[in-house]
Amino acid sequence: MAINPRNRRPLRVLAALFVIIIGLYGLLASVHTWGEAQLTPKLGLDLEGGTQLILEPKVVGNRPINQGQIDKAVDIIRQRVDGSGVAEAEVATQGGRNIVISLPGKPAQSTVDSLSKSSQLRFRPVLVQAPNTAPAPAPSASPSATPSATPSAKATSTARATPPAKATARATPPAKASTKPSGAASTSAGSAFPQALRVPSATTPTPTGTATPQAASPKPAATTPAASAPATSAPAPAPSPTAPSPTGANGATGTASDLAQITPAIEKQFTALDCKDPKQVEAIVDDPDKVMVTCSVDGSTKSILGPAEVEGQDVKDASSGAELNQQGQPTGGYEIRLSFNSKGAKEFGDVTTRLVALQPPQSQFAIVLDNLVISDPQTNAAITNGEASITGNFTAESARLLADQIKFGALPLSFSLQTQDDISPQLGSDQLQKGLLAGAIGLLLVVIYSLIQYRALGLVTVASLVVSSVITYAAVTLLGWSHGFRLTMAGVTGLIVAIGITADSFIVYFERVRDEVREGRPLRAAVDTGWKRARRTILIADAVNILAAAVLYALAASNVRGFAFTLMLTTIIDILVVILFTHPLVAILANTKFFGEGHKWSGFDPEHLGTTLPRYAGRGRVTIAAQRAAAEGGHAS
Repeated sequence: MAINPRNRRPLRVLAALFVIIIGLYGLLASVHTWGEAQLTPKLGLDLEGGTQLILEPKVVGNRPINQGQIDKAVDIIRQRVDGSGVAEAEVATQGGRNIVISLPGKPAQSTVDSLSKSSQLRFRPVLVQAPNTAPAPAPSASPSATPSATPSAKATSTARATPPAKATARATPPAKASTKPSGAASTSAGSAFPQALRVPSATTPTPTGTATPQAASPKPAATTPAASAPATSAPAPAPSPTAPSPTGANGATGTASDLAQITPAIEKQFTALDCKDPKQVEAIVDDPDKVMVTCSVDGSTKSILGPAEVEGQDVKDASSGAELNQQGQPTGGYEIRLSFNSKGAKEFGDVTTRLVALQPPQSQFAIVLDNLVISDPQTNAAITNGEASITGNFTAESARLLADQIKFGALPLSFSLQTQDDISPQLGSDQLQKGLLAGAIGLLLVVIYSLIQYRALGLVTVASLVVSSVITYAAVTLLGWSHGFRLTMAGVTGLIVAIGITADSFIVYFERVRDEVREGRPLRAAVDTGWKRARRTILIADAVNILAAAVLYALAASNVRGFAFTLMLTTIIDILVVILFTHPLVAILANTKFFGEGHKWSGFDPEHLGTTLPRYAGRGRVTIAAQRAAAEGGHAS
C-alpha cells in the first residue's frame, strides 16, 4: 500500500520519536544488565525509608561551641552528601548541637563511613616521620637508611609561578606515602629524643610528586635540585648522631617546627604507636594547640606533628584536573589545585616561608583529616599568593579523592558517630498508593473530558498522555541511576500536576485547529495554520512553567525541590511530545476520510463547530453549515 505523500514528513517525525523512546529503554536495559541501575524509579526517604546518623561534636580542650560553627558544619556536610551522589537526603540539627543525617534507601558503607567520620581538616608542620614497621636501631648506630626506589618516586615537575614564588614544592599522594626518613624511634638514657631522628640524614628521599604555586598565566620558573633529582641517585654519607646538625635540622626555634616541643612523653607515645592497630589509631587525639602523634591514612608511616597552623575552613576551594606544563599542554598526570582565603593565604605563606629553609622531613607540612595524615607535601618554595597545586603520581580518581577530602573536610568542628539506625518510611506505601490513586483519577477525568469535548480527537489526547508517561518513566528511572535522583511524595505531586499541563497544551492546539475549521478552511489547511498559531502559545506557556519551576528549585529546600524538578522535567517532556507526536499524528489523521471530511464523531464536524462561513466542497462549490442542515432537513448547530 502506497504511503500518502502528505504523510511522509509526519511519519518521519513520529519515527524519530519512537527511536528516542527505544534508545531510552535500551539504555535502561543495558545499565541494568551490565551496571547497577534498577528498572524502577528510586524512592525517597519518605517513601522507602533509609538510614539515620546522629553526629555529636567532639570538643578538645576548653574551646566553646557556637551556633555559627554548627550551621557551617551542617552546610559542609550537606555538600559532602550531595557530592557523594546521594539525592533527597536530609541534614538537620538536633537540640542545637548534634547533627542528624538521614539517607534514603540503603547507602553504601563507604558513604556512611565518610559521613560518620567527618572531622576537622588542619595543616600541621612535620617534626619527625618514620616507617611504621621499621625496627628501632641501637642508639650508637648512625642512620644509614637507603631510600626505596619506586616508579612513583621518579616523578618530576616544572614549576609554574609568578613572583614572589619561583620554586617548586614536593608532595605525597594520599595512601601512597613513600617517604622513609633514615632511622627510627629509639629510647636511650640521657637523651630526650633519638638523635638519629633529630638530625635527618642527607640520604632521606624526598616525597613523591611535586606541588607548585598557581598563577593566572604560566611562566617558566627555576626548580630546586630536589624537584628534578631522581630518587635512585646515590645517597650521600649519613652524618653521625654527634655531628653538627645541618641547617634547620633542629627546626625553627620558637615556632611550630621547633623540635624542643618533643618531650620524653611524646617520644614514648611515638615509639609505642602501631598504626596497624585500629584501637591505637582510634585513640589519637587532634588538639590544634599541641604536638600530635599520628599515622598516615594507609598506616605505612607515623609522624610527630607540630601545632596546627592553617585550619581547613580557610581553604576556599580544592579541585583536581590534568597537570599542565609550562606551555599549558597536558603532561599526562593529574594535580590538586588549592585556593585559600585571605586569612589562609597569609598563614600558608608564613608556613611555607619557614619550612622551605628546613631539611626533610621538617620541610613537609601534613594535611590531617580524621586525625590521620592524608598527604604530607614537602615545601621547596614560599607560596605566598594563596594558590598552590599538589602534583605527583596521582590517577584521576586519587586526585579527585584528595581534592574532595580537602574541600569537604573543612569542618569547623570534629564529630563522632553517636547512633546509626534504620528508619521506616515516613509516609509509607499507603500514602504512595493514595497519591497514585489521585493521579489515576485525575488522568481518567482528563480522558473523559477529552472524549466528550473532542470526540474521536480525544483519543489523540489519550495517546499523547501515554507517550508522555512512557518517556517520563524512563527519564526518572535513568536519572536515578546517573544522578541519584529519588522520587519523593512531592515529586509524585509534580507528576500529577503535569497531567494538567500536558492536557492544556493539547487543548490549545485543538482549539486553534477548530477555529480554523469554523472559518471555513479545509481540515488539512486548518491543521497547518492552527499549529503555527498554537505552537507559539504552547512554547510561551511551557517556558513560564519551566522558569517558575527553576526559581522554585533554586530557592526552595528539602522535598519542595523534588516537586520543582519533576514539574520542570515533565514540562520539557510535554514540549517534546506535542512537537514530535501530537502534531504529526493530527496531520496524518487530517488526511483520512473520517477526519478530513468532518465526520460528526471526528471532533471536526463543521455543524458541531457552528461554521457560518462558506466552506469549499469541491468542483467549484462552496457550502455553509446552515445550507447543509436545510438540505438534510435539519438545522445548523
